[in-house]
Amino acid sequence: MKDFDCTRNLADLTVGEFFELLEKHFGTAAKRGTMGAAQDGQPKHLLYGISGIEKFFGVSHRTAQKYKDGILKPAVRQNGRKIVTDADYALQLFNESKESHADA
Repeated sequence: MKDFDCTRNLADLTVGEFFELLEKHFGTAAKRGTMGAAQDGQPKHLLYGISGIEKFFGVSHRTAQKYKDGILKPAVRQNGRKIVTDADYALQLFNESKESHADA
């Protein structure tokens, strides 16, 4: 890791230099490939808000709320009123949930 000139404008950094700066100050959470990308390098399909869950699963607002608080909880990130759901992971959780109910 190199030292950065603190008098240099942030807008003048390359993307690589910006990621290096993030890694230096924030550690592994800022590693390349972990920001908005799936493990295979493809961008994640994200759902925004309860309405995103409603549209994706074709359910009512109340049912989307139940899904968010229940079977989809590991795929949902919420900060205040902002809700973001990883659609691929949510679909996987939904399918696993349906399979476990079918076995019972």
